[in-house]
Amino acid sequence: MFRKNRLFVFFIVALMLIMSACSNSTGGNESSGEKENNSGGEKAAENSGKLVIYTARDQTVVDQVVGMFNEKYPDIQVDVLTMGAQQVLERIRGEKSNPQADFWWGGTQSAFMTGANEDLLESFKPSFDASILPEHKDAEGRWYGEMLLPEVIMINSDMLAKDEAPQDWDDLLDSKWKDQIIIRGVLASGTMRTIYSAMIHVQGADNPEAGYEWLKKLDANTKEYAQDPTNLYLKLARQEGSISLWNLQDILLQKNEHNQPFDFVYPESGAPILVDAVGLVKDAKNLENAKVFYEFLFDPETRATLAEDLYQIPTRTDIDQDQMPEWFKDIELKALDLDWGVMAEKEAEWMQHWDENIKGKN
Repeated sequence: MFRKNRLFVFFIVALMLIMSACSNSTGGNESSGEKENNSGGEKAAENSGKLVIYTARDQTVVDQVVGMFNEKYPDIQVDVLTMGAQQVLERIRGEKSNPQADFWWGGTQSAFMTGANEDLLESFKPSFDASILPEHKDAEGRWYGEMLLPEVIMINSDMLAKDEAPQDWDDLLDSKWKDQIIIRGVLASGTMRTIYSAMIHVQGADNPEAGYEWLKKLDANTKEYAQDPTNLYLKLARQEGSISLWNLQDILLQKNEHNQPFDFVYPESGAPILVDAVGLVKDAKNLENAKVFYEFLFDPETRATLAEDLYQIPTRTDIDQDQMPEWFKDIELKALDLDWGVMAEKEAEWMQHWDENIKGKN
């Protein structure tokens, strides 16, 4: 009996020693493997997983850029929500406590200044920082201008020749253009908010009353406010109006890629040249993937392709101008003298006044 018990104890001890040895060996391997997997996981995380983008970009632009990005990073699942530039700001603001977006793609510098001041944007210094002029980026790296968007006078070229159209902003107030002007709904549009704020600013930013009077006269000539860009394009193409105010890039896209009867007049006194920006959402869930997209978007090869295919004017100063397409070389980028800091500060106040006291009342 004693011998049996001794054999049993011996067996248990031996078994424990074997298990301990295996455990140490396996544990070492698992630890090593875990490090390898974690390292690989971190590396893979840069090129896989999700990326949620909120954008005000035209769908044509979204489709091409996301397609190019997916060719290079096929394992990153990109979800894009398209809306007006002002709506992007409001949505990111509403989601501040639980961000749903990772990357804010496209909007006015005024909107991005507001977003930065409200702590909605993550600081980030990308590799291309030195190639962006100080006036085209945030000093703390919370946003960078991706491209320049001159805001111009848009016409239906089947109805008006360029030399027959209004040649400058004040020409729009001539009574002969009454019911010929169709405007994209202003409050939801970063483009329109910029144009309207610029018109107030040039009349005298210290006292906006002169600017309000200017907008009253424009409202008197405005036939309709279209609810979105698609609606605006349809109404102009159907000759429900002959004139609008819009950004140069989208006009060229509609004209050359969608065969729409559109053209533009670059205002003689100059245009508000909007710095169309991008940024990382504060506390984004997929921050590393957003940084990958950031770098891709500003890559010189990407910028050259987008200039050629999508009529974008890059903010990067290190891109060889000889590589820019012919359409760009024909444009003189004359800018209105605007204080963008004042524009950002006053825009909400000015636009609220326009909406409540001017829109549709003249």
